[in-house]
Amino acid sequence: MEKETERKRDICELSYDELSEVVTGELSEKRFRAAQIYEWLHKKKAKDFSEMSNLSKELREKISEDFVITVMEPVEVLRSERDGTRKYIMRLHDNNVIESVFMRYKHGNSVCISSQVGCRMGCSFCASTIDGLVRNLSAAEMLWQIYAIERDTGERVSNVVVMGSGEPLDNYDELVRFIRMISDERGLNISQRNLTVSTCGLVNRIRDLADEGLQITLALSLHAPDQATRERLMPVARAYEIQDVLGACEYYYERTKRRLTFEYAVVKGVNDNREEAVKLARLIKGLCCHVNLIPVNPVKERSYESPDKRDVYEFQATLEHYGINATVRREMGRDIDGACGQLRRRYIEDAGICAD
Repeated sequence: MEKETERKRDICELSYDELSEVVTGELSEKRFRAAQIYEWLHKKKAKDFSEMSNLSKELREKISEDFVITVMEPVEVLRSERDGTRKYIMRLHDNNVIESVFMRYKHGNSVCISSQVGCRMGCSFCASTIDGLVRNLSAAEMLWQIYAIERDTGERVSNVVVMGSGEPLDNYDELVRFIRMISDERGLNISQRNLTVSTCGLVNRIRDLADEGLQITLALSLHAPDQATRERLMPVARAYEIQDVLGACEYYYERTKRRLTFEYAVVKGVNDNREEAVKLARLIKGLCCHVNLIPVNPVKERSYESPDKRDVYEFQATLEHYGINATVRREMGRDIDGACGQLRRRYIEDAGICAD
């Protein structure tokens, strides 16, 4: 039975046009059936074909012969007593686990999702990359992180950040498919302007993304004002000169007119002093951007420490003095393994699961 399931295609992976072709071609049904099925999958978030009550039993059986529905169930949910944030461990069909985060803001509910199981970028302050990359997630697995959270909370998600485990642009094709499907008016219809994709700075892929005709926000994990410090924090930076990365970001802005976000993880004694702030301001001066300062969340496997709050706010003030818009990220869910990858690693250790 397991082998039979593995041969079946994931119907949640199909775009509306692809599903229409399957319905009218392989299934020999009228095109309107595709709209019904798509609504069940991506609006009603059906977990089984048997739920599709406006389809005949014969059609449901015919679909199930060749397709499965990706269903992702939380195996652990942590709820913050401080701010209501929820962190989820989701189990995949192959028993790998990933983590997702639900956050409530005044402007709406936001979900941070993973794009890969693990990560191969090697950022030295991040728990996600400690065990390396296991595999990419499919677009359906990215979608179902949101669907599972909406089912659990009973609340609509209005903002999505692809900033959990993994480098989204290292899983480029599935990422773009996910973006187009999550913003499809026949599905959850989340505005592309409410979607943010975070990247370590894969130059060619940033340029590719700029040419996709999307209206998402690009968030670059910059984390340093110079090449040497960036390489120390992010080994992937050895492959891309900082000026080339910023050049790609400028190209993204020129093509999309979407303001850039620069993520800057503030690490005590590494990149947190006024000199670094001045260098950063000069580096990005003239770009249409916003800097998001993130006090680093300590990871037990790493030696980096959180900066003093005073230093973070002085860093922010220095940037603003030079005309750079900057905010300090509000710490959400810090009391429930807040750093990327922390919860997943703890779950794997407690369950005795081999990460690779």
